[in-house]
Amino acid sequence: MHLGFVHKFIPALPRIPHPVTLLLLHGTGGDENNLVPLGNELWPGAALLSLRGKVLENGMPRFFRRFAEGVFDIEDLKFRAEELAQFIEAASKRYDFSTKKLIAVGYSNGANIAASLILLHPHHLAAAVLFRAMVPFEPDIIRDFSNLSVFIGAGARDPIVPGGQPQNWRRCSRAEAPP
Repeated sequence: MHLGFVHKFIPALPRIPHPVTLLLLHGTGGDENNLVPLGNELWPGAALLSLRGKVLENGMPRFFRRFAEGVFDIEDLKFRAEELAQFIEAASKRYDFSTKKLIAVGYSNGANIAASLILLHPHHLAAAVLFRAMVPFEPDIIRDFSNLSVFIGAGARDPIVPGGQPQNWRRCSRAEAPP
């Protein structure tokens, strides 16, 4: 059963009490296998739910369309984030995991779809680890992310992600919004 996405689910090791599930989201050109080794390194024994993006760009899987490098098709991005939220709901029932223990791990395009999910549905995740993420769009609603732990890995000299992107996340959170 693919629940709308080609994916791989690896159950948590039986000896792990109260296991978390890592939602693994690859970068452009990756697939459901790419981040499995990273997931095993980040949290040995955790359940792994690894997806393949459904959008193809020059034959390479992605999670949403873009017009150019760093220029996102926002309408498609929001649609795909909603699609991901529906997948998470179905997968949590199918594989019997709690979204209260779901941690998104995304790289580049995968980090940006996870970021979109955070902006639209922060209740679907317990935490996120985002490598090379951008603020994908300005949210219509400023939410309180004080209960959501997010690690953003970004480089000061990244040629694709503009400088200051990690700091831009503060504008999207009620906890950091001006009074």
